[in-house]
Amino acid sequence: MKIIALHSELVRYIKTRGLAKKFEKQSSLFISNINHPSLETELLEPKHLRIFSFRLDRKYRAIFIFRDWETIEIVDINNHYR
Repeated sequence: MKIIALHSELVRYIKTRGLAKKFEKQSSLFISNINHPSLETELLEPKHLRIFSFRLDRKYRAIFIFRDWETIEIVDINNHYR
């Protein structure tokens, strides 16, 4: 699995919230095993849009789409409870 480089706004977002190390850790887990239990990877509603997320921590999730079978693009990182 490969993750396309983050957009500069997402990099700024994770740095200002102190999520850089958590993002690196969870991204490594994702690359090695998309179904790792701590990621809680899920298909979001509405399911026909094929938008997924994985957990960075209890509060934040990375929202992503598949570009092809081996490549994803993270399109957003947000507060899961807002």
